Amino acid sequence: MQISDLSPTIRENVHRGIVIPAQPLALDANRQFDPRYQTALTRYYIDAGAGGIAVGVHSTQFAIRDPSIALYDPVLRLTSEVIDEHAGSQGREIFKVAGVCGRTPQAIGEAEFVRSQGYHACLLSLAALADSTIDDLIAHCREVASVMPVIGFYLQPAVGGCVLPYEFWREFAEIENVIAVKVAAFNRYQTLDVVRAICDADRDDAITLYTGNDDNIIADLLTTYRIATEHGVKSVRIRGGLLGHWCVWTRKAVELLDEIHLILDRSDDIPSELLSRNIQVTDCNAAFFDAANGFAGCIPGIHEVLRRQGLLPGTWCLDPNEVLSDGQSKEIDRVIAAYPALNDDAFVRENLSRWLR
Repeated sequence: MQISDLSPTIRENVHRGIVIPAQPLALDANRQFDPRYQTALTRYYIDAGAGGIAVGVHSTQFAIRDPSIALYDPVLRLTSEVIDEHAGSQGREIFKVAGVCGRTPQAIGEAEFVRSQGYHACLLSLAALADSTIDDLIAHCREVASVMPVIGFYLQPAVGGCVLPYEFWREFAEIENVIAVKVAAFNRYQTLDVVRAICDADRDDAITLYTGNDDNIIADLLTTYRIATEHGVKSVRIRGGLLGHWCVWTRKAVELLDEIHLILDRSDDIPSELLSRNIQVTDCNAAFFDAANGFAGCIPGIHEVLRRQGLLPGTWCLDPNEVLSDGQSKEIDRVIAAYPALNDDAFVRENLSRWLR
């Protein structure tokens, strides 16, 4: 499957920039898959206005691939079906993104499966190939891209990623079936490496940049990069977000991105309030992702926010040792109280029973 096989609506939406929440995994108190709440989450994201949904990614827990757990196929199959049913009833097309990882045979197998389930692109993690050369990494990416469109993924090392230098991204940008890159390096220098590489490859019109930098979301979306290349000076923006942070309070994320697009489309001056809001969002993310403890409570943290809204039954993870860190719940209390304008509690209350039906 090639990018050209995607519908014009999907291609246009991805290029303009959309909200793509990274969907968590719904488990019950016995740490068994809970399809009812998984379905409710998917309906929530669609009704909140998300343009895409990513599943089988870090927020969904990589352990779903463990043969003893075997949840990769059922979770991704269900999510695709619910998207088709719920968004289809509204006449909407949702960009379906599936996480793909592992060494080449595993990655190819996952890509072939998700393509069969109607996914439009795969978010390609290279964590399993951290010891590989750039040439080997590129060969791997090309093989996966021969199956379906690929979203490049720069995942920060603190949660299992690896450092990917400018030279890698310069070659990666030459792969024809790359539709986007998610930059989640949590590092401004490494973010700039990706932007420069895509511009130097003269692929900035073909590859859309998405932020995964949950620590700098609004600033990423507001910034215009002006990069001098042999093709002239390129003006490039990060146009949307594929974010774990956006799997909570998603309605507000959609409103935020719409606001930013409107300001930049009109070439209006950037309100200083948005820069202040950037820090508020970062403060919330620090609590949700447990930055104080090296992101140890990252996934339980987003579960806790969703639990408080009724969108998950609990904070359980597949690993019983993956729990909220000491003091993390109080930090979540603090940011919820400090920034009431950032949550979508009222929207969830109005619709929760319908999503859980």
